[in-house]
Amino acid sequence: MTHTNTINDLQAYCDDLGRRALNASRALTRFSGADRDHALHNIAAAILDNRRKLQADNALDLDAGRANGLSSAMLDRLELTDARIDLIAESLRQVAAQPDPIGRIESGKVLPNGIRLQKRRVPIGVVLIIFESRPNVTSDAASLCLKAGNAAILRGGKEAVHSNTVIAACVREGLQAAGLPTDAVQLVETTDRAAVGHLLQMEGTIDVCVPRGGESLIRAVVEQARIPVIKHYTGNCHVYIDASADPDMAVSIAHNAKTHRTGVCNAAETLLVHQAAADNGTLKRIADDLREAGVEIRADEKARQTLPDLKPASDDDWATEYLDKIIALRIVDSLDQAIEHINRYGSRHTDAIVTTSLADAERFANEVDTANAFVNCSTRFSDGFQYGLGAEIGISTDKLHARGPMGADDLTTYKWVAYGDGQVRP
Repeated sequence: MTHTNTINDLQAYCDDLGRRALNASRALTRFSGADRDHALHNIAAAILDNRRKLQADNALDLDAGRANGLSSAMLDRLELTDARIDLIAESLRQVAAQPDPIGRIESGKVLPNGIRLQKRRVPIGVVLIIFESRPNVTSDAASLCLKAGNAAILRGGKEAVHSNTVIAACVREGLQAAGLPTDAVQLVETTDRAAVGHLLQMEGTIDVCVPRGGESLIRAVVEQARIPVIKHYTGNCHVYIDASADPDMAVSIAHNAKTHRTGVCNAAETLLVHQAAADNGTLKRIADDLREAGVEIRADEKARQTLPDLKPASDDDWATEYLDKIIALRIVDSLDQAIEHINRYGSRHTDAIVTTSLADAERFANEVDTANAFVNCSTRFSDGFQYGLGAEIGISTDKLHARGPMGADDLTTYKWVAYGDGQVRP
């Protein structure tokens, strides 16, 4: 790793990263979608060929994480099992298999003066990705940026420094084997946080930043940035059990949404239950199931009237992303109250309803202010890979440019192209 100490060194280092990325992004315009896909397949092969090296270096990160007191959820995010390494390679291949988003004609028309006008998809340019402890983000970000014809600057967290370095080396190997510029994907080789501040000021060189991590990281990025930021704030996700919910389905979905992986942004953090579902025993079945799985339930007063041994919830619990085996529980009297609660406390990430009422399902989908509205399925499906995007650059909770899981298409913009035969404006 490179360790730069002075601000002058960091500034020069970051300027160099930016210049090389800008040059690479311009060079990528000369390569075809097939060329970029070839590179992605090469990267997947390099990941698998270097499996043992990757796991050995990942073990160093895990050892350091345990020594530094990382939570079990954070360690789970960090770990690269055989299955997760296979998934990294499969994700790269899935991204390669998708249609090329670059050059796609979004619309076209012939103007009255005979000019043929097109709205055409083009790369954004240089994308800065800032992320924390998940090393698979290194490959996901690289693959999606390359698929969309962008150059990427990747700044991972110190927790995954060894793992990220190996994956980045595999990316460079794949690029080189395909004849693409190796500077198309660069890993920031210092853990000094001051480097992030420099990169976020690089207007005219870096086109956009996508931060992935906790809310404190994202807010820090937004406060420092002079370049556009596509934000992914907290995943305060809800599951609402409607009055007509099938009890077996309700138990299954609540269990999966909360316990499948607790340390991820699409895990459920709040459970809303209609009074009718509390009265018919569905609530007790869900609570018993969650507690058997080791989940602590923090409940409102109405829920504690039914289940008095539950821990009382505070006002803070409704807005908390636990990323742990904890869930907030509230009884509501109506679908209106459930929607009002989610729109007040939610983070616009992913929210689900369990219901047999088509009318209630449609109202929920239309009225909840969320990037992902789910009907009768777990919030855990809110994921670029699950959506068939191959991977995701993040799950945007913004409303401008992109929303929800961001795939390669969301890393493009457009330009207007006009074809004339000598027209001049009168």
